Amino acid sequence: MNFAVVGVGAFGRNHLRVYRELEAATSSSAHPVRLTAIVEPHSDRASELRASFATAAQPPLIFSSVAEMLHARATGQLAVDAASVCVPTSAHFEVAATLLETGMDLLVEKPIAATLQQADQLIALAQKHGRILQAGHLERFNPAILAAEAIRNAPMFFEAHRLSLFSPRSLDVDVVLDLMVHDLDIVLALAGSPVHSMHAVGLPIVSPKVDIANVRLEFESGCVANFTASRVSTERVRKLRFFQPHQYVSIDYARKDLLIIDVEPEAFAAAADLSALLAQPSAASPLPPGLKLHKPQLQDGEPLRLEIESFVQCVETRQPPRVSGHAGREALALALTINEKIAEHARKTGLSRIVPTL
Repeated sequence: MNFAVVGVGAFGRNHLRVYRELEAATSSSAHPVRLTAIVEPHSDRASELRASFATAAQPPLIFSSVAEMLHARATGQLAVDAASVCVPTSAHFEVAATLLETGMDLLVEKPIAATLQQADQLIALAQKHGRILQAGHLERFNPAILAAEAIRNAPMFFEAHRLSLFSPRSLDVDVVLDLMVHDLDIVLALAGSPVHSMHAVGLPIVSPKVDIANVRLEFESGCVANFTASRVSTERVRKLRFFQPHQYVSIDYARKDLLIIDVEPEAFAAAADLSALLAQPSAASPLPPGLKLHKPQLQDGEPLRLEIESFVQCVETRQPPRVSGHAGREALALALTINEKIAEHARKTGLSRIVPTL
């Protein structure tokens, strides 16, 4: 199977690295992965790439445009079956639509497109041409999330924090589409209920777009979720916690760590009241009696590599992707609605002079 990476910026480089790792790992297998093409319009990056592959036995061909790559493919100079699309969000639709129309399977980085209309057109093109369209929500492949999905039991409260130091990367979109969209996708999958209402606030700090945002969602099931996302933080935080009947679940995405605290109803029922329970000594655990902490053994693996391995498997088997184009569209729809609510709040509070309007 032959793959391409389109766009080798900050995150595209990671896709490139993983494909090279898979190329080495599968070289002697029945279905080897080959990175055959890279598209990078920036000449300085392209020059660096050519230098880095100078001693490679089978280096990928490097093109300055999608059109140039497709011409080489059409004239038999290049074999490409599928691609990772890692260009800026504003270019997702143009690049992805062109590749789908030529019969390529795609892994499109999040958000899947800049607008819902574009997302719908990509989904329709994938269906028309019988192509795989996977949305690049890599946290779905985080070992902690994979384990948390197995214990999901009607969660009723979520709290998500995703904070980053400022970087000039991805400033073509706001913090909701850049960072929060990861957590929106995860919570939509775990909550399993349509959103009923929301409240959202956001501010631009160092860029023309919203750099910090806080959102509260209420679902039709009664579940509530709070989200905070910032790309102007002094620390890097990637955490999610949720509560469900008799259980608290804490996830650290960065550490790929899952912590579970189970509540034993019998222990609470045996105590006259909560204060009496908490007063009971427990030498075996720092937690109060009736609470049991455990950390499951998680699958080892880098989320991005697991994501790309899953994509490769879908290309080979034609099975639907774990994160479909429809799932990417759902996360995008929620993110865009949140941005509308942020703009609405700004107008109501007199902040529209500094908050971008839609």
